Amino acid sequence: MGINTILKEFYKGKTVLLTGATGFKGSWLAYWLTEMGAKVIGYSLPPLTGEDHFNLLHLNDKITHIEADILDLKKLQEVFDAHQPEIVFHLAAQALVRFSYDDPKLTFDTNVAGSVNVLEAIRVTKSVKSMVYVTSDKAYKNKEWTWGYRENDELGGHDPYSASKAAAEILFSSYNDSFFSKNDSIGVGTVRAGNVIGGGDWALDRIIPDCIKSLRINNPIVIRNPHATRPWQHVLEPLSGYLLLGVRLYEDPKKYSGAWNFGPSIKSIKTVKELADKVISVFGKGEVDVQYDKNANHEASILHLNCDKSNTKLSWYPTWGFDATIERTVNWYIGHLNGENPENLTVSDINEFLKENK
Repeated sequence: MGINTILKEFYKGKTVLLTGATGFKGSWLAYWLTEMGAKVIGYSLPPLTGEDHFNLLHLNDKITHIEADILDLKKLQEVFDAHQPEIVFHLAAQALVRFSYDDPKLTFDTNVAGSVNVLEAIRVTKSVKSMVYVTSDKAYKNKEWTWGYRENDELGGHDPYSASKAAAEILFSSYNDSFFSKNDSIGVGTVRAGNVIGGGDWALDRIIPDCIKSLRINNPIVIRNPHATRPWQHVLEPLSGYLLLGVRLYEDPKKYSGAWNFGPSIKSIKTVKELADKVISVFGKGEVDVQYDKNANHEASILHLNCDKSNTKLSWYPTWGFDATIERTVNWYIGHLNGENPENLTVSDINEFLKENK
């Protein structure tokens, strides 16, 4: 049975609570869930701009969305009590490495205290049968290895963002060991993905949005760390893993609870310069301007994931290679800038992805 059939049969009619629904990954996940017939309850801060993917897809009209802060436990618990979700996807986060240097307290508050609130709400809500808790590949203590990090490798973080995600993983383990593992009716998993890209992302200080913002006004793409390598993957890749894990956690909690990596193949691990050059090639114009900053804050140079566990135990594999990932991403933006319907562009990507996963 293909992943499309598995997911559609499972999520149709299910009540799903999604924190961080207005974010880049959250908006893609919310839309995909609604396409499968799920009843989606979004809980997140309002979108930042009218051009955010959430707004472009008119998700306010498609899901039940509560605009609130993940740090407000009273409000969060009220939403859990009112809607009694069966599945929870926790994506709400402060997700930018460089911003974490500017406001480390907000980063730790959101990624640590906010995650405690979600775990606490789930602990006391008996309707929840499956929870997928999203952290980051940067939760691993980066040792600049040339091989991929496995789920049982050491956690840690040099920058506040990475440290906050490692701390969120420790919180998860504590709640799992103390509460969830003793409850046979709930499965919980933590997921770590690579550098996720795709249409509709307009966040500050992320490479694809930076590229598109520069190219649309005929400015060169400025990059500061051209030789850093990252595991680039289309947003639908990890989301398909999250959704599949949500199914398996629901069906067999004991077997599937724990940590999971969802990353691209080794061939998709490219430098920032290679990524920018490919974006320009697909966009049809532009140039790269490398501006080294000797005073820049620390960023990892080498980072990728080992996904053997997801491959063997979930039968999950990446679908699109590097070239296809960049082509689908850039063509989404080209279509949007040319006035095409963003919802049609998004549906096209989802359908094409699923067609290759029969």
